[in-house]
Amino acid sequence: MPRSFDCADPAARAEGLTAAAAAIGTGKLVVLPTDTVYGIGADAFTPTAVAALMRAKRRGRDMPVPVLISSPRTLDGIATQIPAVARDLVAAFWPGALTVVCHQQPSLRWDLGDARGTVAVRMPLEALALELLRTTGPMAVSSANLTGRTPARDAVEARAQFGELVEVYLDAGPIDEAAPSSIVDVTGDRPRLLRAGAISIEDLRAVAAELEECP
Repeated sequence: MPRSFDCADPAARAEGLTAAAAAIGTGKLVVLPTDTVYGIGADAFTPTAVAALMRAKRRGRDMPVPVLISSPRTLDGIATQIPAVARDLVAAFWPGALTVVCHQQPSLRWDLGDARGTVAVRMPLEALALELLRTTGPMAVSSANLTGRTPARDAVEARAQFGELVEVYLDAGPIDEAAPSSIVDVTGDRPRLLRAGAISIEDLRAVAAELEECP
């Protein structure tokens, strides 16, 4: 049976983090808050867990799962050929609602979907998520919703969609102004905005003046 933890209570929060880390370590799924929306997460380095996440969301391999990390330093461990503009964007907006699409380190043997040698990476601005990530390491995390439905703004909405497919629900209360992260692809000659989100294009261009919008 899934377990839910009210993370407003310090004892339940500590118990929930322990349970969530244990679930991730055994290839199970966890729902957790981020600074944008609630997410459904799995160990990024366990392909069967990532596959379970995609099945739970009814998501195809053509939509690779992003990765959340707890420190900008981790970016160099999972990505390569990182251009200076990407480092400028990370310095300006991490932790926060910016996802950068980079070339992945070729030595990694994970399977996040049909990512074609890339990885979408973000460091969230959410204390609970960061604490869990410091224990588990990089997690594959997607918005907590069935594909085509509105992302969950609280753990109750997430549980209504996923039920027993998720082992642990970390409930940190509702996210009042849920908005997806802005996604910038830095794998080409110029950075490209793949998805407009919580960070405006004007703010992004204040750091990366050459940022292009996808048609």
